[in-house]
Amino acid sequence: MGRKGVCCCCAALRPRYKRLVDNIFPEDPKDGLVKADMEKLTFYAVSAPEKLDRIGAYLAERLSRDVIRHRYGYVLIAMEALDQLLMACHSQSIKPFVESFLHMVAKLLESGEPKLQVLGTNSFVKFANIEEDTPSYHRRYDFFVSRFSAMCHSCDHDPETQTEIRIAGIRGIQGVVRKTVNDELRATIWEPQHMDKIVPSLLFNMQKIDDIDSRVGPPSSPTGGEKEENPAVLAENCFRELLGRATYGNMNNAVRPVFAIKCICVFGMCTRKAAIPNRHLDHHRLWDPNEFAVSCFKIIMYSIQAQYSHHVIQEILGHLDVRKRDSPRVRAGIIQVLLEAVAIAAKGSIGPTVLEVFNTLLKHLRISVDFELGDRRSSAGSATFSTSSKESDERIVQNAIIQTIGFFGSNLPDYQRSEIMMFIMGKVPVFGATSQSLDTSHLGDLGTRRIQIMLLRSLLMVTSGYKATTITNALPPPFLDPLLSPSLMEDSELRQLVLEILHNLIDRHDNRAKLRGIRIIPDVSDLKIKRDKISRQDVSFMKKHGQQLYRHIYLGCKEEDNVQKNFELLFTSLALTTIELANEEVVIDLIRLAIALQDIAIINEDNLPMFNRCGVMALVAAYLNFLSQMIAVPAFCQHVSKVIETRSLEASYFLPETIFKDKCNLPKSLEKHEKDLFFLTNKIAESLGGSGYSVERLSVPYVPQVTDEDRLSRRKSIVDTVSIQVDILPGNNTEDKIDNTEEITFEALKKAIDNNGLEEQEKEKRRLVIEKFQKAPFEEIAAQCETKANLLHDRLAQILELTIRPPPSPSGTMTITAGHAHYQSVPVYEMKFPDLF
Repeated sequence: MGRKGVCCCCAALRPRYKRLVDNIFPEDPKDGLVKADMEKLTFYAVSAPEKLDRIGAYLAERLSRDVIRHRYGYVLIAMEALDQLLMACHSQSIKPFVESFLHMVAKLLESGEPKLQVLGTNSFVKFANIEEDTPSYHRRYDFFVSRFSAMCHSCDHDPETQTEIRIAGIRGIQGVVRKTVNDELRATIWEPQHMDKIVPSLLFNMQKIDDIDSRVGPPSSPTGGEKEENPAVLAENCFRELLGRATYGNMNNAVRPVFAIKCICVFGMCTRKAAIPNRHLDHHRLWDPNEFAVSCFKIIMYSIQAQYSHHVIQEILGHLDVRKRDSPRVRAGIIQVLLEAVAIAAKGSIGPTVLEVFNTLLKHLRISVDFELGDRRSSAGSATFSTSSKESDERIVQNAIIQTIGFFGSNLPDYQRSEIMMFIMGKVPVFGATSQSLDTSHLGDLGTRRIQIMLLRSLLMVTSGYKATTITNALPPPFLDPLLSPSLMEDSELRQLVLEILHNLIDRHDNRAKLRGIRIIPDVSDLKIKRDKISRQDVSFMKKHGQQLYRHIYLGCKEEDNVQKNFELLFTSLALTTIELANEEVVIDLIRLAIALQDIAIINEDNLPMFNRCGVMALVAAYLNFLSQMIAVPAFCQHVSKVIETRSLEASYFLPETIFKDKCNLPKSLEKHEKDLFFLTNKIAESLGGSGYSVERLSVPYVPQVTDEDRLSRRKSIVDTVSIQVDILPGNNTEDKIDNTEEITFEALKKAIDNNGLEEQEKEKRRLVIEKFQKAPFEEIAAQCETKANLLHDRLAQILELTIRPPPSPSGTMTITAGHAHYQSVPVYEMKFPDLF
């Protein structure tokens, strides 16, 4: 009896907050929290907030003791009481209580019991939703980030328990993010050591999505049950929320861990399979195949703020540089991810990385070609399956780069697209030119050709859909000159790409599809061609650069490797020029060009194959048929129709419908054909003269301009086609001199004595010169005069070099070869002395 009284006396001496805390615990934990006593404890805590820290410390002490003794019923009651106190108290004194609360949550998370881990996570989530009046700068959540991330990688044998723990870990990470991300003064959550744990943990659970393509668009709002029961859906929504809260300064820290997902995700699996190398998995499970990587970056691009899109693109480009030595399929997977990111970013803000994207992609294009050629050279003479597969894989990389460049460029605004067109064109290597930015010196001719084709293919995609207000904006001189240079190269595929690029830029009314395929069009009006009146800017462009376009069409028809597609593209070029840029003066120039093309096939100075000659004749017929109906001059249409009808009866191989068939009987020669099969200049002039056209220039044969592009494109100089023969250098071969000398006969002497014939020839030459200067375009006259001046200048420079050369000296002359000086002495008996010596 005395002992019982002593115990009662001691209990009465205990502090009131302890007695209130003890009263909320029933004798049997199954009865749950004593609500009446909990209300008393809550009232006491609100009335005396200075006691909150002590209440929290005592509750933490009891909870730790119950966890150690596995009395989980009392643990549940203690956490319920802590949650109610936390929700009821809002004052400055709550901060010490929070420390005790977080300590108790940490104790639960450290336990190996799944139920306690879930219980601690739920309490932390409730705490995270409470908005505090002032931030607590000393509070850190490093432990919770690490622990919740570890729970996301749970490998419990029971699938239900594993899913429950993973969901708790994801919800815990979401709570940490919500608690810290909005506080600008407490940005520790964005530090790399935290992001390296949070982001991979979320991605690890996102990989469990059965249908990846179902959630690659903008954020959706899943139902509550789906959100709580599926770790993949919950992780994705948490990932979207995290990225949506990222700002300029911490965007890179949030995105960079994505590239290392496999290494960190494998960390969670290495407890079971420690022998798996992380690097191998990163190369072959993330980027090849790359379905998850593509869906992941789509989520990123849709979740972040639009003005920060360039951060993600920069990170992908940086990762591509790091992986430049990896397998082709890995690089192709990264480039495909870049393509998807660019496709989304191009709709919003690209930022300052436009040129950086193209420059990096072009650099990797060159690297891929270098790898492909290196594999081909190393396996010369032995065609193995592995080598061929590597080459095909490199082609996949190259196609992915071209597709990315083209798609990115085609989605840019017009002002940026024109800059990108200039940038890509400046990277195209030209034979003989040393100013290109893309170094292909070590690739050789085959590698340079590959680079040219791929850059022109990417430029073709960039120019697709480009609609310039004037042709000068679409084809400025700094872009037109290098673009037309590849059209002179001895490669039909290069010339085709150049013509297709020109079509994209010239065709401003989408008429190209109506002109596809070379044919005799019965009625052009059925095509419903769209055209506007020629503007002054377009007229000025044709006066300045029209001869340049004509020249490349003319020379393009003279190539021996032309196929049907080349002739089709040349026909489309002539037709689009007629629709978009032709006034009366341009129409006359185009007719002169067509007649000159006909003369190429008839005279055949270049020894073209018979197929090419007939193809040129068919091209001229198809174009003049189109032109005559466009300008609608009845007499001209009648002449063209008559020639076409005659050809269909007597020489159908001069028409495109026949010559471009698989089996076409070609003639042995064209010299015996009658004039009725050809388009005659005098009849065209008569037909157009009656309709008000100025036809004086039709009598002047078309002669292409002379430029330096022939030297850069490895073709025979156009000077030969102008028929200007001047001996520039002495010492020609003796055989050439013998061939050029005329045999002296009686007839030759008779002609030399006959002065009347010479006078008539001189008069005829003067008449032709005067007529040419009166009727020929100024550009042609200037081009020929410039050629003659250049030739005379070279001759004069050679003469001056010979005259100012110093006489030989007995001491010898110094010559420099390979950087070393050598002296060559002249014997005295070989020296030439002046006469008065």
